Amino acid sequence: MNIRDENVLREMNLYPLWVRKELPAQSEQPLLEVQATVDERIPTHQNESPSQFPEAVSVAASGWGELKAQVKDCTACKLRAGCTQTVFGVGDENADWLFVGEGPGADEDERGEPFVGQAGKLLDNMLAAIKLKRGNNVYIANIVKCRPPNNRAPEPDEVATCLPYLRQQIALIKPKLIVALGKTAANALLGKDATLGSLRGKLHDFHGTRLLITYHPAYLLRSPSEKAKAWEDLQLALRTMSESGAAD
Repeated sequence: MNIRDENVLREMNLYPLWVRKELPAQSEQPLLEVQATVDERIPTHQNESPSQFPEAVSVAASGWGELKAQVKDCTACKLRAGCTQTVFGVGDENADWLFVGEGPGADEDERGEPFVGQAGKLLDNMLAAIKLKRGNNVYIANIVKCRPPNNRAPEPDEVATCLPYLRQQIALIKPKLIVALGKTAANALLGKDATLGSLRGKLHDFHGTRLLITYHPAYLLRSPSEKAKAWEDLQLALRTMSESGAAD
């Protein structure tokens, strides 16, 4: 890394934590001292029968306005009764980049927008590190639209019920790359129950759209030593988009 790159990362509060593995990190302190709000664990559901799940929502909406209205009024699963409001998603509705998290936390539930808490600030820094900005060719959404109690991971039945909304968002956006943030989002999109370590570092396919897996920002806040690996994932994302002619 040259001096100019170091200065850029310092200005974004990403240096020296965003380093490649062969370079020694000078600090092990997280960028933001918070208790992580997202549990990276997802309940195992391989042995659960389909009859244990409620029916997934039927998405009748064909456009953004209808879809937003349907999500706002949704009561299809038990999460809606315990949250303030649904959190639909935010950003450029024609974006090349789609970032998908797990579910809303307390700040997101209050404001109605994904990734607005302290993990959201780290996500913004991650975007800035690869010359992206929230709302500019970037869309951000979650697997479930309602906050799970106590910020727990959404349960398999809740994921199964809510996932059609995200699928319709993807169909409308037509992103060139989906970046799944964390194990829960990755497994929900891939229909697996795999470890994050086995999924990251390579490209996957989501119904014809390239899918890349990396760490959830909340996990990185409590495990700053993994930021070097997340930086590698972002570099892979950049190379992938560059090859497609959609890096910016």
